Amino acid sequence: MQSLPLLPTISTFFIVLSAITVAIGWWQIKQKNIEKHKKTMTLAGIFAVIFFIIYASRTLFIGNTSFGGPADIEIYYTVFLIFHIILATTGAILGIISLWSGYKNRLALHRKLGPVTSIVWFFTGITGVAVYLLLYVFYHGGETTSLIKAILGS
Repeated sequence: MQSLPLLPTISTFFIVLSAITVAIGWWQIKQKNIEKHKKTMTLAGIFAVIFFIIYASRTLFIGNTSFGGPADIEIYYTVFLIFHIILATTGAILGIISLWSGYKNRLALHRKLGPVTSIVWFFTGITGVAVYLLLYVFYHGGETTSLIKAILGS
């Protein structure tokens, strides 16, 4: 049995926690529980930052793992990975704006952006878990290399 890599497993755990707390926060605001919503969404943001710190540190100091599955599906994985990266970047930007607008009581913007941000973040979490599964569970990861080489397969 192959052991799972520590840092990618921990970072994926935190992105899942972030998505779960976003779902809880969304439910709380539907219940009109503003204070709990604020605390929960802050916690979701903290989980996302912890994910990012682990991910960025691993990328910077160790590198990224290239796809180790069959060559005939590598292009599909690459397209999926690029979609995930775009989604994650968009979700992070929306998340920052949503948290900021909530803290600054810019509620018109917050109410408009919050649901969109949540949906983007749910898909970011789902696609992040899928990338993790494809890299470390379903297939053995390829070589650990720079981000560009991992994405482009060079």
